[in-house]
Amino acid sequence: MKYRFAILRVIWITSSRRAAGLFLVLFLFLGCPSLRAESAISEPGSIRIRNLQAAGNQSREPAAAVREAGGLTSRNLQAARNEVERPAQAPGTGEAKSSDEYGDVTPDEVGDAGASGAKPSDEYGDVVADGPVEGYRQIADPIKPFNVAMYHFNDKLYFYAWKPISTGYKYVLPEEVRGLISSFYENLKAPGRIINNLLQGKPSEAGVEFASFLINSTVGVGGLRNCAQECFGLRGRYADFGQTLGKYGVGFGFYLVLPFLGPSSVRDGIGFAVDWTMRPQTYLSPDFFSYESVGLFTHETINSTSFDIGEYEALKEASIDPYVSMRDIYIQYRTNLIEKR
Repeated sequence: MKYRFAILRVIWITSSRRAAGLFLVLFLFLGCPSLRAESAISEPGSIRIRNLQAAGNQSREPAAAVREAGGLTSRNLQAARNEVERPAQAPGTGEAKSSDEYGDVTPDEVGDAGASGAKPSDEYGDVVADGPVEGYRQIADPIKPFNVAMYHFNDKLYFYAWKPISTGYKYVLPEEVRGLISSFYENLKAPGRIINNLLQGKPSEAGVEFASFLINSTVGVGGLRNCAQECFGLRGRYADFGQTLGKYGVGFGFYLVLPFLGPSSVRDGIGFAVDWTMRPQTYLSPDFFSYESVGLFTHETINSTSFDIGEYEALKEASIDPYVSMRDIYIQYRTNLIEKR
């Protein structure tokens, strides 16, 4: 009998401790007023229209049109382009000459503008003679036919797959739940941010990311809540390997539109592959690109897209040529990410 009572006592004490711990976690998770789900977590390194909008805030390139709070308008986009085109026209020359579909100024247009002593510009503000406009970054696009094809492929993929799936997903799952899922995926990317911050010579930022990862993985219940920021005020610094290469002076290479992934470059494409090795879900299988890791990445994309439905459509509607707009905005965004952060 004594042994039975001793066993029951041990079981009771163990169960009570576990129940108390569970109660504490649930209290922190649900009871703390500051623990609110991040419904639209924006990762600075992902190519989302919301992130691209911020790229033009500190410049006068055509990308500045996307900085209007609450949406995009063709009036603002055209006004931003006019700011770039105005210095490129000689006084008294009148309207600028038209250009081809994707902004390649013809030799005749270059000759006419050169004779007047002004730098020629196409209707998208892409200066092609005597160097670019000051503060405006350009990128080589030697495989434009392939990139244009991939752009149209991704465009159709968005309207025929990503958008309808994300719309249904948004209808089924409430915003709070999708916010928890976004926080979970952001927490999984913490190892990559920690390593890249160290590689960029920012140990303090890496320490903040490491502390946030520990807090969110424990108190935040596996990263479902961003408790590090909401309860302790810790704000990490985004970093990826493409940005790390840029910090060390590695250039873009040339523009590259990747199927399923969208705008990129040779440098950032390599960076994406390296960052993939820093994602914990990559190691769910011996294969580098396994069904498990790709499936989780697809779900992450759908969950993220569910917050941004309508933004890509607004950008297309506001752009005279969406391909050129996406290319220019992407380059300004990545340049800002490297130089300003």
